[in-house]
Amino acid sequence: MAIFMDRHDLKGTTAAEIAEAHRKDLEIQDQYGVKFLTYWFDENRGTTFCLVDAPDKDTAQCVHREAHGHVAGEVVEVALSAVEAFLGRIQDPEPPSGHSSADLDSGHRAIMFTDIVGSTKMTERLGDRVATEMVRAHDSIVRRCLNVSRGREVKHTGDGIMASFASTAEAVDCAIAIQQGFDRYNRGNAEPIHIRIGLDCGEPVEDSNDLFGSTVQLAARLCSAASTDQILVSENIHHEHSSPGIFVPTKRRRLKGFSHSVPAFECAWNAAGTG
Repeated sequence: MAIFMDRHDLKGTTAAEIAEAHRKDLEIQDQYGVKFLTYWFDENRGTTFCLVDAPDKDTAQCVHREAHGHVAGEVVEVALSAVEAFLGRIQDPEPPSGHSSADLDSGHRAIMFTDIVGSTKMTERLGDRVATEMVRAHDSIVRRCLNVSRGREVKHTGDGIMASFASTAEAVDCAIAIQQGFDRYNRGNAEPIHIRIGLDCGEPVEDSNDLFGSTVQLAARLCSAASTDQILVSENIHHEHSSPGIFVPTKRRRLKGFSHSVPAFECAWNAAGTG
């Protein structure tokens, strides 16, 4: 058995209809030796994502076909730990009173990377022990901001953190708070820490055979392309944020893994909120 996530394009379908389709999957899943764990529904974009434990992709599709006819357009194999890190759950949640589980979460996520600028040189100059303490200071500031902004730490990268957010606005607010937090830290410490941040947003199953594949890749590349103390965000973040005025267009970037130059926007964090 393996864990798969599939993607359905169902524009115009209601949350109640998706909940009923999920119920029908559960009714016949045992006949195929399949277990549908949970699903996400994005009514605005007309997309549904199902998480299923199945012998193979085709068997999972057979259940959909017999239960309601809504066959997935894409299916990718995933790790449960990664799903939980990105999306926060791997089973159906208990819906609040008067709501269906379908309207709790769209599955759309903003992905953020932080990176300590010059970490290798910092280690060479300060030694392993002091450099480790600097990384711990970075982690403390970032994690405190994640807690406030309801972000989820996906993994530690060694000299940075990768995080996931259900809200694009909260992701941007967190990035701003992080840079402002390091600005305050650097005013009171002889050994400053400077970081860069990259942000993109997207769906769990995209155009690559990986969970949040292109979204993770673009957020990481934008982080690497950012200058010291800079927040670089994608065109997707710019379009989805309710206050696009806080972003300043920058030159298009040639980024590894992308065939065309990519638009990028700088988030002017010094002017956004209190410092």
